[in-house]
Amino acid sequence: MNETKPTKQVRVCQHQSCRKLGATQVLEAFELYPVEGVEVIAVHCLGQCGNGPMVLVLPEEVWYCRVSPQEVPAVVERHLIGGNPVKGMLYRKFHPSKR
Repeated sequence: MNETKPTKQVRVCQHQSCRKLGATQVLEAFELYPVEGVEVIAVHCLGQCGNGPMVLVLPEEVWYCRVSPQEVPAVVERHLIGGNPVKGMLYRKFHPSKR
C-alpha cells in the first residue's frame, strides 16, 4: 500500500452562521478540486462567526474569510498548488495587511 499522508489540511467551517452564508457550497467546491497531499475537512466551527464562510489551511495557519464557491479555484491553484496564499482573501484579524 502506497498511501501518502496529507501534508496540508483545509478546514471549512460548517457552523450554522457559515452555512447560512454558503459554507456548504464552499466545501463542495473544494471537493471538486482535489489536490494530492491535501485533505479537505468539514469542521463544526472555527470560532470566527460573522465572517464566514471561513476556511483554515493547516499547517500554515492561513485563514480565509467570506469565501465564495467561485473563489475556491483560486485558493486551490494559487495556494494549495502554487504555495502562495491569496492575499486579497486573507482574514485580516490574523493576517493584517502591511502598508
